[in-house]
Amino acid sequence: MRKDSVVANERGARARHRMSQSSSEPDEELMRALYREHAGPLLAYVLRLVAGDRQRAEDVVQETLIRAWKNAGQLNRATGSVRPWLVTVARRIVIDGHRSRQARPQEVDPSPLEVIPAEDEIDKALWLMTLSDALDDLTPAHREVLVETYFKGRTVNEAAQTLGIPSGTVRSRVFYALRSMKLALEERGVTA
Repeated sequence: MRKDSVVANERGARARHRMSQSSSEPDEELMRALYREHAGPLLAYVLRLVAGDRQRAEDVVQETLIRAWKNAGQLNRATGSVRPWLVTVARRIVIDGHRSRQARPQEVDPSPLEVIPAEDEIDKALWLMTLSDALDDLTPAHREVLVETYFKGRTVNEAAQTLGIPSGTVRSRVFYALRSMKLALEERGVTA
C-alpha cells in the first residue's frame, strides 16, 4: 500500500471517529475537523470545475461543508473516507449552479442605462449652421463644386458632367474652394 493512501485512511478514520463521538447535534469541532482535513483539496478540485473562479469555488466549498455538517449523522454511518461524499456534493452544487444560470435569463440592471449620455443634437445643429454659413461666404462656382463632390459624393468626372465644365476646372475649383472654406471656418472659430 502506498504511503499517501495510508495517510488518507488514517485521516478518514480520525474524522469518522470524531463524528461517532459527537451527539445527534453536530458540534463546532466536527466542522473544524472537516475544514482542516478536506477544505484545501476540495477547493483545488472545485477550482478546476469552475474554471478558476476562486470566489465561486470558495462559496461551493463552504456550501459543501455546511451540508456535511447538517448531514453528520449520514456521514457517521459511511464506511471509508468522507472525502468522496464531499467531492460528490461539491460537484452537484457546481452542476446545479450551472443549470440554474442556464435556465433563468440574466437579469439586467437599468442603472447603467441612466448613466449613458444621450447624443447631443445641439452640437450637430450648431456645426451644420456654422458649415452652412461658411459655405455662403464662398463664390457660387466654388460652392457648387463642393456640393457636387463632397456633399453629393460624386467623382470629379461626374461633377464635371453634371456642371457642364471640364474635369480639370472642377479639380482646380475644389482645391481653391477647400482653401477658402478652411479660412471661412477658422474665422468662425473652427480649427482642425
